[in-house]
Amino acid sequence: QVQLVESGGGLVQPGGSLRLSCAASGSIFGINTMTWYRQAPGKERELAATITSAGSTNYAESVKGRFTISRDNAKNTVYLQMNSLKPEDTAVYYCNADVRIRLWPSYRNYWGQGTQVTVSS
Repeated sequence: QVQLVESGGGLVQPGGSLRLSCAASGSIFGINTMTWYRQAPGKERELAATITSAGSTNYAESVKGRFTISRDNAKNTVYLQMNSLKPEDTAVYYCNADVRIRLWPSYRNYWGQGTQVTVSS
């Protein structure tokens, strides 16, 4: 009933930038917190950045000052602007959101399929 579709990943050189997008679609009544996670090869999935419906943000220490999360509530879309990328940012980036669908009283958690970001020269 709800799909999260990420886009914008790819290969970039160290110091470069990428902008990820995640669009939610389906029978959506509202979206609460939206979060970007990432999972590097051989490592556990970790939170990169999160944003509430009111626009409050939180970042992992490793990305503070380099990544910016934002959202467009009218488009049910969350973005992750990634600047000054480092090889250690290489990972699959996943979108996560708490979504309330129409005719249902509570929020459910959904995941996107992930988009690969590779930082290499």
